[in-house]
Amino acid sequence: MDILDILLSASFWAAAIRIASPLIFATIGELICERAGVLNLGIEGIMVAGAFAGWIAVWAGLPLWGGVAVAMLTGMALGFVHAVLSVPFGLSQHVVGVGLTLLATALTFYTYRVVLPEVSSPPKIEAFQALPIPLLSDIPILGPALFAQTPLTYAAFILVALVAWVLYRTPLGLAVRAAGESPAAVAAQGLSVTVIRMGAVMVGSGFMAVGGAFLTLSAFDSFFFEMVNGRGWICIALVVFGAWKPGKALLGAVLFAAFDAFQIRLQQTGVGQVLPYQVFLMMPYILSILALVIMSRRAEVPAALMVPFNKGER
Repeated sequence: MDILDILLSASFWAAAIRIASPLIFATIGELICERAGVLNLGIEGIMVAGAFAGWIAVWAGLPLWGGVAVAMLTGMALGFVHAVLSVPFGLSQHVVGVGLTLLATALTFYTYRVVLPEVSSPPKIEAFQALPIPLLSDIPILGPALFAQTPLTYAAFILVALVAWVLYRTPLGLAVRAAGESPAAVAAQGLSVTVIRMGAVMVGSGFMAVGGAFLTLSAFDSFFFEMVNGRGWICIALVVFGAWKPGKALLGAVLFAAFDAFQIRLQQTGVGQVLPYQVFLMMPYILSILALVIMSRRAEVPAALMVPFNKGER
């Protein structure tokens, strides 16, 4: 199999979309937070907690969508902690975010050991199955890639469109963007910057947790602690790559996922017999860094990102 065969295969693009799905949820969640002026570095821990919460809820007897709801509520609860410390109290968003990642990961490990104290390998659940869309899934290459995925993948793409519509077509979206650009102007209109920012962080954190839950409820059928594996940090970079716009962030997530799917298949070719496998594992990150450098030069950072706001101060 040569490179052209890989790039033109339906299975390659189907895998790329599948790998991109959790990144889409988490990237959109981070984008909402940053659009409101808050950098959420707790994303990695929130994804771990969401993955565990959704999985353990389904294992305990809830339906799959119930597990998604539990994961989102877990993310929103962690987002509330982040929001309280970083918005009204004005603590360092870097410190709060890293601390939240450590806290969420530690709480997840502790809860796992309490609930399953003597289990050597995590139990399996019945995960979401692929749901092909009639007629559309029969389109060559594009059909299996986009229209033969699990329901959560479809939800990820719907979320991008919904968030883009809210941000750019509704008064709520205008208020969120203004909170990240000019919070003083928001306060001058009689709106609460604190409420807007805290709400954005909580909602964004909920979507991050759903991104983590995708791994246990859709991509796999079990939970292990290494499954998030730095995806949260990648999502922070994807927000910058997408210039804080949902559509471009979606493109960045699919691009990174395509690099990842490509390196897996490239290992199976003649090239994979020559180079160490570590080279292939680095490829998605190296290519993503190059793309990030190119795109970020034109990106316009929200003017009030990471800038605390106290009403009455200039």
